[in-house]
Amino acid sequence: MTEKPKRKRLPIVGWRELVGLPELGLAGIPAKIDSGARTSSLHGEVIEDFERDGERFVRFAVDWDGERHECVAVHVDIRGITSSNGETQRRYVIKTPLRIGEVTFRTEISLADRSDMKFPMLVGRTALRRHFLVDSGHSWLQTPTMKKRKGQHP
Repeated sequence: MTEKPKRKRLPIVGWRELVGLPELGLAGIPAKIDSGARTSSLHGEVIEDFERDGERFVRFAVDWDGERHECVAVHVDIRGITSSNGETQRRYVIKTPLRIGEVTFRTEISLADRSDMKFPMLVGRTALRRHFLVDSGHSWLQTPTMKKRKGQHP
């Protein structure tokens, strides 16, 4: 009889978590974990795109909780991305490390106008794949300080 290969035990995230983008100097970003969305997105207003040493960059501003943060990241692409309302938008895509709990990994993130959304960031299934399992019935599983503040228990 053939033995099944052992699966790596993946950490579990809730449907919302606080995440960080350490290369951009951003921490504590409220994010919705959405396995139904393919691409991750960040509320960002593109200020300019430019070239430095033959590499493309984008300068953008991120706003949440009344604070504005200006960031610069390597600009990977401009893609047509279909939003939740079925509309396709042309968006800048960056690739940067994403930190959820104790796990940090590089992922692609589109810059979108999320001003009408409750969360400034959405983490999609491409970023979650091979890094996390999602428990949609819980919140803040990788954000212990939020669990204590919200009175939620594991």
